[in-house]
Amino acid sequence: MIVVFVNIFHIAPCYSLPSREDFFNNALDLSTRGKFNLALQEWNRYLDFYPDDAAGFSNRGNVKLVIGDVEGSIDDQDKAISLNPNEIDPYINRGIAEEALGLWSQAKKDYMVAISKDTKNVSALYNLANVEGSTFHWAKARDLFSKAAIYNPGFAMARSSLALADYQLGNIDKSEEELKKLIRRYPTFADARAAFTALNWSKGQSGLAESNWIAVTELDPRYSDEEWLIKVRRWPPKPTKDLMNFIDLK
Repeated sequence: MIVVFVNIFHIAPCYSLPSREDFFNNALDLSTRGKFNLALQEWNRYLDFYPDDAAGFSNRGNVKLVIGDVEGSIDDQDKAISLNPNEIDPYINRGIAEEALGLWSQAKKDYMVAISKDTKNVSALYNLANVEGSTFHWAKARDLFSKAAIYNPGFAMARSSLALADYQLGNIDKSEEELKKLIRRYPTFADARAAFTALNWSKGQSGLAESNWIAVTELDPRYSDEEWLIKVRRWPPKPTKDLMNFIDLK
């Protein structure tokens, strides 16, 4: 699943114009509040005044990605990286945009650069795991999801993805154990409940499958959409097939 992060960068201290911080923060506020068209206009204005600010380009690139200008997003992340090659976030942001175009090898390279700079960067690890899964390397994906979950135990989606990777690899007991923990900790977490529905159904536990699915349909109806499940959420093939079989009563 493509995860878009509107990253907050610190403003370089070498600039001392009194209005610059307010200018930057206003554009960032529009971005975080989902006013993307207005945010794009504000980032454009900001970068007219400060064309050498890597943070501005990277944040504008995030906005462009959200509104569908993927190539423009990549261009902005390229500029951010050229201005500040040591900053990690533009590599991650460019990787997310590359994933949107199915450019798996390019995205993988960017995530690996980010990880080389910070081996515990959870966003890079999680997104690289998604790339490995999308290219059917589920054992590699499983290890990366595991690292992301270890470095951030509260990252529920990483833990759910780990359980799904174990499901795909046939580690059913591990998958079931993790999903039970997640549901106990986050009872309204639709992803874990949907995965548990599929697992219950595959084991012939139709009653448990039904009870979990009732919760899923109330929480997030997208899980009944196979295309969304595979292309957006990036579920593995086996749990996806089992969930669709449950829905179709096969």
